[in-house]
Amino acid sequence: MVPSATSFNSDRHRHRPVSQLVRTQVLQTQLDKDWERKEEGSDGHAGVNQGTATDMPLAKPVLPIHQQENGKDHRSIPLLWCLALAFMVFVYGSYGVLMNLSKVDHQIPFSSSALNFLVETTKFAVAATLLTLDTWQGRAVWSLPSPRQALPFAVPAVLYSVNNNLAVFMQVHMDPATYQVLGNLKIVTTAVLYRLILKRTLKAKQWFSIGLLTSAGFCDSLGNMVGKGDVDLRHQYITLTGLLAILTYCLISALAGVYTEFILKKDPHTSLHLQNMMLYTFSISLNLAGWFVSQSRTALAERGTAFQLFEGFSFYTWLVILTQALNGLGMSVVFKHGSNLVRLFVISCAMVVSTTLSILVLGVSLNILYFVTLFLVIVAIYLYYH
Repeated sequence: MVPSATSFNSDRHRHRPVSQLVRTQVLQTQLDKDWERKEEGSDGHAGVNQGTATDMPLAKPVLPIHQQENGKDHRSIPLLWCLALAFMVFVYGSYGVLMNLSKVDHQIPFSSSALNFLVETTKFAVAATLLTLDTWQGRAVWSLPSPRQALPFAVPAVLYSVNNNLAVFMQVHMDPATYQVLGNLKIVTTAVLYRLILKRTLKAKQWFSIGLLTSAGFCDSLGNMVGKGDVDLRHQYITLTGLLAILTYCLISALAGVYTEFILKKDPHTSLHLQNMMLYTFSISLNLAGWFVSQSRTALAERGTAFQLFEGFSFYTWLVILTQALNGLGMSVVFKHGSNLVRLFVISCAMVVSTTLSILVLGVSLNILYFVTLFLVIVAIYLYYH
């Protein structure tokens, strides 16, 4: 007698090896419930789809992970994810303080292109090392990607490069305080593009939590200005060009993040380390070209000036390079196995860490807006993940 499709599927799942069952369970707990229901009716292998953005397997938020236990739905927080996210929050929050400690006479003494070039080079070296280790252990294969496979990674590299230059351009059309406050609009643009491009449905309370994160960003920026004594309405301004530029900046920043998540998840079988290497190759090229251009201008202005990659570097500068490289690698893991919204919560929590470090290290005054920011972030996290 020929077994029915139902009995065949049940037997197949019953006789799977234990390791495969565990691996399948781990994958399914990170996928959206709609995707899980779709996979149950397919061939039983999670994450094989390579279709459009709508059909692409989208990971659920990293926290919490849902598991079935005795017929009940339980939520658990993997310890490794907690430690990784906590580290990323601390690293992200320490960036502003480390950059401030790197200044000489309130000026940055090194080229931003040189800094970004070394950050991207460090990330490439770490990704290549991890891919080599995976190859030795049989978990991955070294292979030269085709142009069709590599070219999509040029898009976020170009977008980030455009935004870096746009950030400099905007300083002419608005004061730094206005730039810091309005830059938080990228939280909203990221959530909107995440919904439109990746087709991820958000509940009303989750949209409300995004609004709380944006408000927390505004409060944090204002709190930092108050703590530093920089609030002076007479010197705050923004032109129409500056307003259009900051909106474009927030849109490009969100597009770069969402598109990076899309291309990382579109090909689930390719090693994340190899995907990172393709992305960092384009970033290295663009930042190296930018550094050569900036150094050439300096050489023309000052005869006899040599090309010095490490000019103005200090111990704190190297700390910035190391921490930002680790943070970038961590973000790629979040994009691959989590989502852009997880990234937003990391950034929002980092605001609290940054303010705390500024109070402890830089002597910034503590004010009520610090506690308002902390409260809004906690409520936003609770609403989104509850």
